[in-house]
Amino acid sequence: MSDALHIVCPHCAAVNRITVNRLGDQPKCGQCHRPLFDGQPVALDAAAFQKHITRNDIPVLVDFWAPWCGPCKMMAPHYAQAAAQLEPHVRLVKVDTEAEQALGAQFGIRSIPTLALFKGGREIARQAGAMGSADIVRWTQANNA
Repeated sequence: MSDALHIVCPHCAAVNRITVNRLGDQPKCGQCHRPLFDGQPVALDAAAFQKHITRNDIPVLVDFWAPWCGPCKMMAPHYAQAAAQLEPHVRLVKVDTEAEQALGAQFGIRSIPTLALFKGGREIARQAGAMGSADIVRWTQANNA
């Protein structure tokens, strides 16, 4: 890996170039000037999903969920806590499979919540079922080694 990473802004989707040693310095987007990391999962539509998966040089953890799903609602605060712990080394995003049915179909999401870890534009790990924040962090780190 080079000393510069491409990071997609969670607010305006601009691709930013950040040196590895500046990741922890709360970098801001060169286009919209908002923080590139705010410790919160980013809700994505299909177009933003593709950009985040293919253009981020850091791993992207996706929570495939739906608003009617009880376990999804129970896991949401744990997922947010995990985001605060895993950023800036992993981007955490959420995809509402009710609103983005084509994405759910494209990735063969059969049950929700399902977590999928992407690196370099491809899926490297998947886990179905609700988890607590410590388990989300542990699972992500174990699969991103």
